[in-house]
Amino acid sequence: MASGLKINEDLARERQKCTFNVTELTHLLDNGEKVTKQKKHFEKTLFSIKELQDEVPEIYLSHKERYENAVRKACILQKVRRDYEKEHEILSSRNLFHAEYGVIKDVSPFFLHRGMFVPTIMGQGTPEQQAEWLPKAQAMEIIGTYAQTELGHGTFIRGLETTATYDAKTEEFILNSPHITSYKWWPGGLGTTVNHCIVVAQLYIDGKNHGIHPFIVQIRDLETHNPLPGIQVGEIGPKLGFQTANNGFLGFKNFRIPRMNMLMKNAQVLKDGTFVKGMNEKLTYGTMVLVRVNIVSDAAYHTAMAATIAVRYAAVRHQSQLKANQPEAQILDYLTQQHKLFIAIATSHAFENLYRLLWQQYLKVVEDLGKGKQDHLPELHAVSCCLKATASRDSAIMAEQCRLACGGHGFMTASNLPIIYGFCTAAITYEGEHTVLLLQTARYLMKAWTSALEGKVLAPSVAYLVDWLKADKQRWNNTPEAMVRGFQHVAAGKIKDAFDAIQKHVKAGKDFEDAWNLASVQLIKASEAHSRAILCDAYWRETVRSSATVSSSLAAVLNHLLQLYLVYWTLETVGDLLIYSNIAKEDIAALKEKYEELLALIRPNAVGLVDAFDISDEVLQSALGSYDGRVYERLMEEAMKSPLNKEPVNQSFHKYMKPFIKAAKL
Repeated sequence: MASGLKINEDLARERQKCTFNVTELTHLLDNGEKVTKQKKHFEKTLFSIKELQDEVPEIYLSHKERYENAVRKACILQKVRRDYEKEHEILSSRNLFHAEYGVIKDVSPFFLHRGMFVPTIMGQGTPEQQAEWLPKAQAMEIIGTYAQTELGHGTFIRGLETTATYDAKTEEFILNSPHITSYKWWPGGLGTTVNHCIVVAQLYIDGKNHGIHPFIVQIRDLETHNPLPGIQVGEIGPKLGFQTANNGFLGFKNFRIPRMNMLMKNAQVLKDGTFVKGMNEKLTYGTMVLVRVNIVSDAAYHTAMAATIAVRYAAVRHQSQLKANQPEAQILDYLTQQHKLFIAIATSHAFENLYRLLWQQYLKVVEDLGKGKQDHLPELHAVSCCLKATASRDSAIMAEQCRLACGGHGFMTASNLPIIYGFCTAAITYEGEHTVLLLQTARYLMKAWTSALEGKVLAPSVAYLVDWLKADKQRWNNTPEAMVRGFQHVAAGKIKDAFDAIQKHVKAGKDFEDAWNLASVQLIKASEAHSRAILCDAYWRETVRSSATVSSSLAAVLNHLLQLYLVYWTLETVGDLLIYSNIAKEDIAALKEKYEELLALIRPNAVGLVDAFDISDEVLQSALGSYDGRVYERLMEEAMKSPLNKEPVNQSFHKYMKPFIKAAKL
């Protein structure tokens, strides 16, 4: 991990304080020693390739140059990855993917090819369609993206305007973008990179609308890469982040595709135009569920990156005096700094534990769907919606908190914190806008509350509603179990309040849709509380499970992080807990003391905990967060890379400033 240069003395001392085996925790987070070794081996292979190193940092390139450089490196990267996969059994593609952050600092233009184009073919295509398209896509003979969102509609996919009208005479679908609002907008790689895409469009047969369906569409000539006749495509321009993602727009004018280009695993259009409805229209959303589950994993990793940078910097940075006549203190010794940063470490662990449970739930649902069972799909959809919303929002808050904890230096691109924040905040609105996703979960919660009132058996994620209805509120005792139960009580109480609000408006004569809108703020709060309850419960249960498999020293540290997370959020939501649980004033006072004790317990292990994330310098790409702690040297080195430092006097002085100054003297 070390760069070979001398380690900063402060960081060296911090590592000596560590009370647990850092490597043991790394293996736990990576899901095994073999995965860790493979990750390191792949990184060593990747970062030894000279062509992947930039002589001029990306930030100094023009928008066009950054994109072209990203495409160049993405092609090299894809070849390296393909060759590596031929020679090795891949233990964790997720861990290998993380290394790619060190190659393309922003994001690859091929990002959605692997992330959504290929998974959609796998999840929505028939065996025959998979045989036709998957080999080409996996070999990248064709490069695709996922075109769903439009200028006028995003999360509300039933409102999409792109049409696919079936022509039985030619056995073709005719794609059209009837309005400017129906132009596809946002898909990564769509601008100038991909030649194919999955297009989600409204299916029309003989004038009848059969809802939205996915279609494979070739949009560019495979030899010349020119847009095909009837296609208008381009890039949407710079954004807060994701500058090299090559997000694009796409419009159709009477563009024809073969009938078999409609992905027909869940619904079919026969040659004569007969529409065969699928078992469940929500099966079409399978790709979105997968992406939302993966966003929780991304949130864990980006939060870990931000925490690593900020904690290491806080160990190196000295500022002010805690006591007179003493040297300037490490800013990591200030309780306010610990309050900002340690929760970020715990949050990453919470998300990682949650992701593992969600992934297992997703695999189980996929297995059940293969057997024709759909029982658990509604629950997974509801859970993935609210947890995607909460994880993306929390990770953005944590990344920004870490950036602010680094003071002015955190504002520099060289810290990499602005780019990490861009990743995190983008996730709040892509693949489902935050508020809309919470409202989707709220619909499930209202149904669950009705079932609970009727005494029905509930799905595991909402089973706590039954316990709450029993009104058997155990005495609060400040244990992890009690805090988790408290979050469940808050969620149950807010679900009931939202339900009652809807009923009140309906009884007052409002239509249900109006009643829903009038209660929507309460519905969002209910979904947020529900997601927090799930998150805390998952973190607690997984920590108990994993603690039984590790050394006692590591188990103690994992327990400290768990308790910190639970106490932090208990204190953050204490108003709700006072309303919906049996927490008392004296419990809150004790928790405040407990929180400060936990900060003190974690303090000696802070650097060890972020070291255990095992994010290499090449991936972290931060002057503030390098393993050796050479913060100031690296900041100066990065500053000297600026093109403005290549000459003592910039031409603008002679061209503009000097005449301006002379004129001012007249």
